[in-house]
Amino acid sequence: MTSSEPASDPPPLYAAREPVFPRRVKGSFRTLKWVLMAVMLGIYYVTPWIRWDRGPELPDQAVLLDLANRRFFFFMIEIWPHEFYFVAGLLIMAGLGLFLFTSALGRVWCGYACPQTVWTDLFILVERWVEGDRNARIRLLRQNWTAEKIRKRLTKWTLWLLIGVATGGAWVFYFTDAPQLLVDLVHGTASPIAYTTIAVATLTTFAFGGFAREQICIYACPWPRIQAAMMDEDTITIAYREWRGEPRGKLKKGQHDPTQGDCIDCMACVNVCPMGIDIRDGQQLECITCGLCIDACNETMDRIGKPRGLVDYMALKDEASERAGQPAINVWRHILRPRTLLYFTLWGGIGVGLIVALFMRSPIDFNITPNRDPLFVVEPDGAIRNIYTLRLRNKAGEDATFRVRVVAPEGIAQSSLSLSLQGQSGATVQVPADETMTQRLYIMAAPGSKLATSDRTEVQVWVEDTANTDRASTETVFNGKAK
Repeated sequence: MTSSEPASDPPPLYAAREPVFPRRVKGSFRTLKWVLMAVMLGIYYVTPWIRWDRGPELPDQAVLLDLANRRFFFFMIEIWPHEFYFVAGLLIMAGLGLFLFTSALGRVWCGYACPQTVWTDLFILVERWVEGDRNARIRLLRQNWTAEKIRKRLTKWTLWLLIGVATGGAWVFYFTDAPQLLVDLVHGTASPIAYTTIAVATLTTFAFGGFAREQICIYACPWPRIQAAMMDEDTITIAYREWRGEPRGKLKKGQHDPTQGDCIDCMACVNVCPMGIDIRDGQQLECITCGLCIDACNETMDRIGKPRGLVDYMALKDEASERAGQPAINVWRHILRPRTLLYFTLWGGIGVGLIVALFMRSPIDFNITPNRDPLFVVEPDGAIRNIYTLRLRNKAGEDATFRVRVVAPEGIAQSSLSLSLQGQSGATVQVPADETMTQRLYIMAAPGSKLATSDRTEVQVWVEDTANTDRASTETVFNGKAK
């Protein structure tokens, strides 16, 4: 810009929403979106009602976030608070999975699986069913508030609210026993938190899916701005083959103009876009790569007898070769490249690590903490006593009795060691179901023994469930009276 040219105003940070009325379209990508929407909504609404027998005193809901007892149940898997690293690992895997798919296939998550997209699709389906397709909805928007318009709007909003209530209701069912909570909700005896959560989820679903829609993707979601760092010239995303479609022009019946491109400027790709953009203007922040513009363009190309793919999934690297009339690079060469392989390796490594950790975890959970003040106590007969704090967690659904014993290291006579709990004879302790019990543990070394006269010696403490063969061990330090 030269000094003589007037400075242009910067673009606004926020633009007021203009209603978008996507036209109905048929095609492979629209069918895929319907299937995925049905599957994901089915999983969301049905999962809390699946039963899973875990035995007495334990919940029989297959998937349950039991916040009251600080546990997470997922079919046969039970996660305790101290095992939160499993949840952290799953969150990391979700992030890496998002990076992987975005790097390989652009914003496929946004276009097919994001909750905002899924519920917006559902709301648009209801809107189309009540008010008609695109042109009818545009006419209704411009129409004065007649009885017909009021009736259609109230019908649509009522259905949206019912979907919102079902959404919030399904969400709270994940946190407590679903059948019992449903009864309590109907009778008005459920917790105020449950009603509040349903109300908030209902209103947000109603507002986001019915009115905000694409504004959530543009302004509220950070991912459109982050995705630029995940994509490169090998990323497969939706693009317009400008070198084939331009120059645009209306198709005249019975005439063929060799200077005209394949695009007849029918606006079909714009009319079906849920974000209200024109893909022919190039990649844009608003594009969620849902593929509906591809279906619409292919339908038009079929009608005018032109090859499909004017708008299609492709990589930027394919542009030069296609402009030169050469075939595009094999799709797998775009997907299987160092960046995506690195993401997949990290994602798979964390997944394997979580599975290994899940199956290697001990059924008995306990820990021992040595008391530091004093380090040891000298008995009148010369024996050395160490005091420890033993914490035993009963992860079963019924009371359990555990036997505790100590094992001396190699070279030290086992007879020189003795153990007691709470200062009493015997080394068994009963722990109530789903509780953690703290016990005072005493380990005694005989007078003059190698253990008693050594400075620090590592010993092994074993805990065994008397009802079965489950057992676990840990190491701790015995402090002796060194010479």
